[in-house]
Amino acid sequence: MYFFLNHFSILEICYVTVTIPRMLTDLLNQKGHNSFIACATQMCLVLLFGGLECLLLAVMAYDRYVAICNPLHYCLIMSPQVCVQMVTASWVSGVPVVIGQTWQVFSLPFCGSTIINHFFCDLPPVYKLACGDTFVNEIAVYVVAVVFIMVPFLLIVVSYGKIIFNILKLRSARGRAKAFSTCSSHLTVVVLFYGTASTTYLQPTPNQSEETGKLISLFYTVLIPTLNPIIYTLRNKYITVALRKLLSKLST
Repeated sequence: MYFFLNHFSILEICYVTVTIPRMLTDLLNQKGHNSFIACATQMCLVLLFGGLECLLLAVMAYDRYVAICNPLHYCLIMSPQVCVQMVTASWVSGVPVVIGQTWQVFSLPFCGSTIINHFFCDLPPVYKLACGDTFVNEIAVYVVAVVFIMVPFLLIVVSYGKIIFNILKLRSARGRAKAFSTCSSHLTVVVLFYGTASTTYLQPTPNQSEETGKLISLFYTVLIPTLNPIIYTLRNKYITVALRKLLSKLST
């Protein structure tokens, strides 16, 4: 679990580094100028890290499934070599798809306004600037979104379905509580991330409100990566005790 959390932490650092520094610079300068190549690079990296997060969350769900449902075979199934292979496949698999997706977007004609009504270069606001037919491009986005969002999400649902089924068969209430506590952090992150990301990339572009899209994007690119360390550290009893002491001091 901690091996995957290590890679998940690195991923979150990369994810916020792509968006937050540029956003803060634009807010301070009140200019927001961005070159064509810089915009394409930012979009490519955001899509890459977003797709990687979906895959890595699915891998972590499978890890929890094996740990709870097959504890005696855990070391055999999730050997260090298998863990490295799963993480490597997650990091590498999305690269050619994302590069092709970015190239397809920026090969469209942009003959009108070049002002992006967003705080970073994302697919929906860039599509709205294109003056050509974007129907084929949007279909490609939906296909990629189904592969990188819905398929991992279904794997997570199946994994947790089997986990809950096995937990409910435990006779000990303490055992059930301990098993649920090992999954609560990951499940919270899955609900937060998938709930916002799927709204952005699985909804038709014409139906998306620009202000709502910016708010949702702010959630999955800034707020959720900020909350993830808090969500996972709350499982640590020392952090929980320290937090309770702090809250009691603030309340008195």
